[in-house]
Amino acid sequence: MDQVVDAPVRPLDLGLAWRNSFAGLGPAFFTELDAAPLPSPYLVGLNRLLAADMGLDARRLSSADAVEAFTGNRPIEGSQPLASVYSGHQFGVWAGQLGDGRALLLGEVDTPVGAQELQLKGSGRTPYSRMGDGRAVLRSSIREFLGSEAMNGLGIPTTRALLVTGSDAPVRREEIESAAVVTRVAPSFVRFGHFEHFSSRGQNAELAKLADYVIDRFYPGCRATANFSGNAYAALLEQVSERTAALLAQWQAVGFCHGVMNTDNMSILGLTIDYGPFQFLDAFDPGHICNHSDEQGRYAYNRQPNVAYWNLFCLGQALLPLIGDQELALAALESYKTVFPRELEARMRAKLGLTDAQPADRELIEGILRLLAQDRVDYTIFWRRLSHYAGGESAETVRDLFLAREAFDGWMLQYSKRLEAMGRGNAADLMLRTNPKYVLRNHLGELAIRQAKLKDYSEVEDLLALAQAPFGEHPGQDAKAGFPPDWASRIEISCSS
Repeated sequence: MDQVVDAPVRPLDLGLAWRNSFAGLGPAFFTELDAAPLPSPYLVGLNRLLAADMGLDARRLSSADAVEAFTGNRPIEGSQPLASVYSGHQFGVWAGQLGDGRALLLGEVDTPVGAQELQLKGSGRTPYSRMGDGRAVLRSSIREFLGSEAMNGLGIPTTRALLVTGSDAPVRREEIESAAVVTRVAPSFVRFGHFEHFSSRGQNAELAKLADYVIDRFYPGCRATANFSGNAYAALLEQVSERTAALLAQWQAVGFCHGVMNTDNMSILGLTIDYGPFQFLDAFDPGHICNHSDEQGRYAYNRQPNVAYWNLFCLGQALLPLIGDQELALAALESYKTVFPRELEARMRAKLGLTDAQPADRELIEGILRLLAQDRVDYTIFWRRLSHYAGGESAETVRDLFLAREAFDGWMLQYSKRLEAMGRGNAADLMLRTNPKYVLRNHLGELAIRQAKLKDYSEVEDLLALAQAPFGEHPGQDAKAGFPPDWASRIEISCSS
């Protein structure tokens, strides 16, 4: 009897003109391999807004063929899947070689919003998986799908997620969970850790090749800089420092906790990347630790700005063989110390509706943050109610949030005088565009995940709509802008995903 041989799976043609400039760096930077298939995949969520931004047909993306392809069961015509290698510091400790342990870069495509790379996360083991299984679970995949879009809706630089597919294939974490794959989108997934990898090994030719690639693609102005005696690599470090400083100011202003700010989770483009145990603050607690695995509190909310600088210092050390002068590298990092406080103060003034800057504004900002922390006031609700007060509504709904009423009244008097002296004008409009009504609170994500485990994805769709327009009113959805239930404080999120 003749042996039956399975015919090769025909690649899916999505009509995309793929290329992979990262692959042009050479085999020292990656390993080419295919995704490991998952049985009977199904669509969990599709980001139609991102699909439209990219000029993609949402109906095609939701087809059974596309679901198979973006789960890793079928090749995509023109793509060139690869896993990149990098190293990094994890929780402040050098971890050595890491890499894309469960992710594959498919390549990049030109879109109306510029060239975008597509990456599968949860697509199986790679040479960099170490002891991992190369999989992602439904729980964490939904959180990344919604969380990255929530950040984008808030105007904060981030990777995005095009779709999530699921499979009933079991994955062992603290308990048995089901598998999922996220298709992530970004102009680049290069991290600080990519530079650390080659620098730590003394592979300076590869280090220079990577730096030149990043400069030529994303920071061409570094070639023409008059700063740093024309040193393009020092200019690159300065540019990354400034982008990172601006990003951290946005995180702090909106009350976002990343949870795992390892150097391998820091984007060279200043994007929010790698949504593991993230959280938007409920009660304002500067020392809040969102990651249950972070026993020392290294990545607590109020420590994030300093950790970002520490990570940039590691990047500076990695680039030192190219910069060639330690003092020059330190000078390139200095801008972080001026850009971060300037950006944060500007964003906090916008939250207060202040359209001009006055010397006393800093005390006004610091004063309300002290009161919010003292009474553990809900961060998002306070700022939204204050926005409505600036628009002419009663101050009582804001006052009701505080236990220390007398102290709040004193601050409110100073704030009201500042508004009147400025002229209220457009203060409320600015505040309502700055202070979201909706953020992706942990309990909302948890409820959506519970439904999704029952194959009901309606709550994922509802939260996606809110995430994409967080400043809108969304009649009928007010409960999702309310106080979190008591059980929300008992939700534990960790590095396990």
